[in-house]
Amino acid sequence: MQEKLLLFLDFLNPEELIRYGGFTLLILIIFAETGVFFGFFLPGDSLLFIAGLLSESEYLDVHVSVMIPVLVVAAVAGSTTGYFTGLWAGNYLKNRKENFFFKKKYLDMTHEFYERHGMMAFILGRFLPVIRTFVTILAGTVKINFPKFFIFNIVGASLWITSMVMAGNLLGKAFPDLPDYLEIIVVGMVLLSAVPVALTWFRARRKLRQNNSDNSK
Repeated sequence: MQEKLLLFLDFLNPEELIRYGGFTLLILIIFAETGVFFGFFLPGDSLLFIAGLLSESEYLDVHVSVMIPVLVVAAVAGSTTGYFTGLWAGNYLKNRKENFFFKKKYLDMTHEFYERHGMMAFILGRFLPVIRTFVTILAGTVKINFPKFFIFNIVGASLWITSMVMAGNLLGKAFPDLPDYLEIIVVGMVLLSAVPVALTWFRARRKLRQNNSDNSK
């Protein structure tokens, strides 16, 4: 069991994903994490940062001028898929039995985030794990106007992809030894991105408890 867990964690290691999967796997992961409900656990932020860091190297022989637009298209396509998934299967997901890949709390947390930020959730949510996967599905579930959603989708994807890839690329050029500290960088990025997600989850839980309390009176 422990060996299987270690293999699974190795699979989610952004450095290993890029070194052995290359640009094709990177595109598929960005597509999946931004709209396929079981893709929420994929390491999008750190993966994009490391992709920028390792661009034009033996592991990822792709220039950022090519990488960014291709990944933006992948992210927009993934989010569009998420929208139509929510439009088609919204009620099914709400009543779906929970498992490792799907928990109702993810939808509740995302709904709370959308209520607080409105359409900006499709831009801000790009920078938050779990939220960026489920916010597009939620958009379809609540039947947000698609052309309006699509515009915010493109803006959010462009800002997220560009900022993460360029941050890795520019820091890699400024500090050539940075690739030697990839494990520390990945852990730091995961911890930083987990803080706002945890806060959103606690707010959603508190609101749910308040609603249950009001309904019981």
